[in-house]
Order: sequence, then structure tokens, then C-alpha cells
Amino acid sequence: MQDTIVLVAAPGMGHIISMVELGKLIIRHYAHKFSITIIVTTGSDWDSPSVTSYIHHVSQSNPSISFHPLPSVSVDSTPSRSRAAIAFEFIRLSLAHAPHVLQQISNSSTIRAIIVDLFCTSVLPIAKDLNLPVYYFFTSGAYSLAAMLYLPKIHNQTTKSLKDLTTTELHIPGMSSPLKATHMPEPTLDRDDPAYWDVLHFCSNLPKSNGIIANTFEDLEPKAITDGLCVPDSLTPPIYCIGPLIADAEERANEEGNKGDRAPEDECLSWLDSQPSRSVVFL
Repeated sequence: MQDTIVLVAAPGMGHIISMVELGKLIIRHYAHKFSITIIVTTGSDWDSPSVTSYIHHVSQSNPSISFHPLPSVSVDSTPSRSRAAIAFEFIRLSLAHAPHVLQQISNSSTIRAIIVDLFCTSVLPIAKDLNLPVYYFFTSGAYSLAAMLYLPKIHNQTTKSLKDLTTTELHIPGMSSPLKATHMPEPTLDRDDPAYWDVLHFCSNLPKSNGIIANTFEDLEPKAITDGLCVPDSLTPPIYCIGPLIADAEERANEEGNKGDRAPEDECLSWLDSQPSRSVVFL
């Protein structure tokens, strides 16, 4: 049987594209060794015809990449719940089917490793039970990763929600200047939101993986990588910097869906073209 690496994507075009691009990178270097199997969710509010079209396009143009859908599930999406809480519950319920799906994949391939999106942390114990190495793919860069690794420490330092710490600055290892508590990612701001506890769970499990694949490179964020990718009172798993990993123009076009949807991007590029040479900094 052929060896395969299983990638587990969170719902939404952006998450799927990120996993596809990682899969392409692996194939470019190890086409002689591995195929790529991407597990995707189905039936969420983030599904759209463009997602289906994109998956079909990738399957047709990249024979070494295949997709395996999880069974559709439903969640309570009442307006009183945050969008993040709804998404995280949907992912958790979907991944309850992961053991069966992994068994199906194993019928035709030998799984050598599993790579998960941060939001797909519930696969971690499943992979451990199967004695499979599991890695996180973190797409947001080293500074953001440093903050996520440090979140459990921040949590233990206060009993208040970060949104209420309006004058508090967080001193996060790897960041050259303090970060306002209210500037942390939105799902981490409110302890009364179930999404907060989900993110805390995700971040607490990062060190339990076999490694973290980060979409950055050392010369871009040297301080964050040297000082910030640490876990207080614990060991940090290996960090593999593979960036920048960027979808090509055709993939971005598929992400936007149609020309009308791309209008804001076209407007942005038109503005950029009109600026004086060497006058714009890309962050």
C-alpha cells in the first residue's frame, strides 16, 4: 500500500486552501514517498459552491492529493451564540467521525503522519491512540504562534476576561513590545463565551504534538522564533518554518469565487499600483 500523510482541514475556503498548499509543498519534495489525503468537513455554513468547485479542481489537477469528507453534522446556531463557538462545536462533532474515516483511509493506504489545523485539536488523542505522529500546521506566523503558546500562562495570571483588561499590557516572550490585552484574537477575549475555553484547550494541546509547522521563515520573525516559541514550565515541540506558503493566482481566484467577489481585491491592487515606488511596506 502507498504511504500517505493525512491533513485535517477546518471548514472554510481559507483553511482548505492552506492545507492544499501544504500538501503541494510536501509532494514537491516527497512525491516519491507520500500521497496526501485531506479530510474535510461537510454541511457547515462555511460550505459554498466555490469550495466544492475548488476541491474538484485540486483533485483533477493534482492526482497525488485526494479528499475524504466527514459525515455532515448539525449544531445549534442560535443568534445568542458566537460564530466561533458554533464553528468549534461543528468541528468537534464532525471529528467524532475521524476514527472511522482514518480506518477507511487505512484500508487502501498506510498513514505515516497526521497534520491538523489548530481548530482540529480533537484529532490529537485519536492519533495518539493509533500511535501516529501528529503535527499542527499554524498559518499565522511566529508572533501569533508565540501568543497562542503563551495563552495558558495568561489564563492562569488572571480571572478576568481579556476584554475587560482595557489598560493591561501583555508581555509575551518573543514580542518586542507589549501587546494590549484587548488586542488578542477575538475568541480569546471573553471567558463567558464557550469559544474562549475551546481556544484555551487548543493552545494547551499545542505542546503535546510531535511538532508545529509554521508559515513563516526565520529571517522574518527571528525574535519570535528565538524567544517566543516557548511553553512556560513545559517543553516546546520542534518548530518547522516552511514559509512563506502562498496560494497562486488561480487558487486565489477560486477562493474569491467570481469577479464580483474579487472587486475589493482589484480595488486594493489598483491603489497599490498608483503608489510611488518603494513607498509601501507589506506586513
